[in-house]
Amino acid sequence: MSIPKLKILDRLFILQLILFGLIITGLLPRETSIFLALGLIIYFVVAPLEDATVFFVRSIPFFIAIPITANYDNLNVWRILAIILFLKLAHVTGLKYFLQLKSFAKHSKLLIVLLFLALLSIIPAVDKGTAITRIIFFVNFSLVGIVVYWLAMNREHFTKRLIKNIAVPTIIVTIVGFIQVASTYFIDIYQFMRIWGEGIQMRQFGVLWSDIAVRLGNTWFAYYGEQLSLRVFSLFPDSHSFPQFVLLGLSAIFALSFYKIFAKSKSLKEMIKIRATMVVLWIPLGFLAAILSGTRGIWAASAGVLIIIAGVIYWMWRTKAGGYHKSVFKYASLYMIIFFMLFAVAYPIFVSPQFLLSKGDWGLFGERIKSIIDFGETSNSQRIEIWKASLESIKVRPLLGVGIGNFPVVLDQRIFLARAGSSAHNIYLHIAAEMGILALFTALWFLWRVFKKSYDNYVLAKDPLLVTYFGAAIIFVPWVLIYSLTDVALFDERSFLLFVTTASLLLATRK
Repeated sequence: MSIPKLKILDRLFILQLILFGLIITGLLPRETSIFLALGLIIYFVVAPLEDATVFFVRSIPFFIAIPITANYDNLNVWRILAIILFLKLAHVTGLKYFLQLKSFAKHSKLLIVLLFLALLSIIPAVDKGTAITRIIFFVNFSLVGIVVYWLAMNREHFTKRLIKNIAVPTIIVTIVGFIQVASTYFIDIYQFMRIWGEGIQMRQFGVLWSDIAVRLGNTWFAYYGEQLSLRVFSLFPDSHSFPQFVLLGLSAIFALSFYKIFAKSKSLKEMIKIRATMVVLWIPLGFLAAILSGTRGIWAASAGVLIIIAGVIYWMWRTKAGGYHKSVFKYASLYMIIFFMLFAVAYPIFVSPQFLLSKGDWGLFGERIKSIIDFGETSNSQRIEIWKASLESIKVRPLLGVGIGNFPVVLDQRIFLARAGSSAHNIYLHIAAEMGILALFTALWFLWRVFKKSYDNYVLAKDPLLVTYFGAAIIFVPWVLIYSLTDVALFDERSFLLFVTTASLLLATRK
């Protein structure tokens, strides 16, 4: 049996993973990332646009900060690569393509309005430099979305190819998450912080983030008195962005798991009897990893997902959607049962003696679940106070807000603390507080179009892989957006890059 020859893209990706692992574990000096970045830049310049884009999406969690100087060591290589992708696209289409505003789709025009409002919000910003930097940051994200969107519209097989590649980083970060859990049974909390906070995270994201995580605070642990449990964060800076990335990636894993089933059968009863591909094993593992993140907002948002599922099924019945699409969606929705069942698996892990500490009270996990609706619990009460302050700020500054990137002003904090997590703990209030109510309405309109387009794609798609992906996206994209009622972690670079990629695929209509 011959072994298939690896493509240059695959070889380079494997090499990148090896170097990434050696750098973040300290086996290679951090300066090696400069040479890795140069190698990636050369590849992106010479590779076909489609290959470079696929490589980019596959590598989202593995892009690393470049230590340019001692005081500036947090420039992530993805920001350079995103610019190269856009320039390659501009070379193909010509710059005039980006100036034909009248031909833009409505969702594109909404994003332009959002950019205009962000620019206007610089006017009231206390720290205008931070506001401008934040706008550049989001424009950098949009370059990736533009490229993915164009390719999905104009290249026949690109969408299916990218879906398959989204599954790769999702599986890898899930594996790392479980390795992280296993490590807590062999080292104490101080060793863990040295390895992850002062070591791996510093080499991934730079000294500034490492200092914030180690000295100012992080979301890596669940505390109840003297009891301590890991909240899995894998290769992400926090335990909030990690489960969002996994949930968004699960749409691709669903597609790879079930497309053969849906190609063979049209009815739900028949689908249940057919065996899925082996990729299906990553669905419960992904769910379990999301639960072990200890992010209560993710747990609570699952209840909202059940409402979404019921609403979609009702709408398909009312609009007399095809029986095949009804069956596929119901089949995919059944996996929510597995998500809730996995809390029974997560329980003994949470209450087990991690960090070489015994846990006398096995109620830790149960207390964390109950705290979701305990408004007197410390983090919940603080979140409510922040929401009140945000609403008051919106009331005082309804038009342009306090300025993009300037949210700490709402809480009378230093702007620097935005990097340490100072936010509205609600992405929608955060947008309104920073950029005004009109910006919030524009963002909500855009998100509604993403959801509507995913549904339209789903009921119109014929290819089993695309049907499954679009159907799963109807579940997982709203899950992340519902969770965003309690946090702004979607704006983390890695989770937001995957969200931008997902939204671009959903909004694109191939010619």
